[in-house]
Amino acid sequence: MTGGEVAAIIAAIAFVILVVVIIISCVMIIPKVTKTIEKTNQAIDKASGILDETNVTIQAVTKDVNVLTYQVEELLVKSNELLADVTQKVETIDPLFTAVADLGESVSDLNASSRNVASKVGVISSNAAKASVATKLGKSAFRFFKK
Repeated sequence: MTGGEVAAIIAAIAFVILVVVIIISCVMIIPKVTKTIEKTNQAIDKASGILDETNVTIQAVTKDVNVLTYQVEELLVKSNELLADVTQKVETIDPLFTAVADLGESVSDLNASSRNVASKVGVISSNAAKASVATKLGKSAFRFFKK
């Protein structure tokens, strides 16, 4: 055997060892890769389920929001009608409040006039009482001087 043949045999043995190592590595790695792929598939399935549930939830919320929006619009329309009605009624009774205010002012003026008259009558009655006393004194003095 020549040196080239020995080198070829060594290269062939090294190649066989390399192939065996690669096969053993692949046999050891393949189950791990398979488990990883299975876990990835399970995660994708869970994510898909969550995504489906999310889509269902979004659809339900969208329907609810549409119903709620319609109801809010109806409520706003009714509120505007009610506000217009109340405004019209307030405008209708506004003259009543004006008349009541005027009546209150008239009653206050009447009370003030009554107090004024009462105080004048009190002064007059006081003066009349004084005059009556003076008249009686005058009569008594006149009778006294007459005798």
